[in-house]
Amino acid sequence: MRQRFTIPVEEIQISAIRAQGAGGQNVNKVSNAVHLRFDIRTASLPEPVRERLLKLGDQRITKDGVLIIKAQQFRSLEKNRAEALERLHELIDSVAVPPKKRRPTKPTRSAMLKRLDSKTRRGQIKAGRKAVSD
Repeated sequence: MRQRFTIPVEEIQISAIRAQGAGGQNVNKVSNAVHLRFDIRTASLPEPVRERLLKLGDQRITKDGVLIIKAQQFRSLEKNRAEALERLHELIDSVAVPPKKRRPTKPTRSAMLKRLDSKTRRGQIKAGRKAVSD
């Protein structure tokens, strides 16, 4: 089960903006979009989660550690706001569980022999393609 973090409302900045895309007569009524800004460095998240979030390399995270999510899928401003918040929670949930440490293993003896056998067979096939010399 994933751990769900509660983020205080004060840490999230949501602003309504005009959505991108084609205009028209109806554009003033339906061109709603939401910009969600979340400062990761000052967030009340646990330190390991914050560090994993900053190391993500996501293009939505600025150099200053601010996550910017733009939601403009729906006509309704409330739906876009809910979608932006949901995407924020999904991103945080994705780094909430620490990755498992990789335990290095060696290939088995039979796997090594099988690999070398296939290399030998392939070499014999290629050697059979050579022009025969007298």
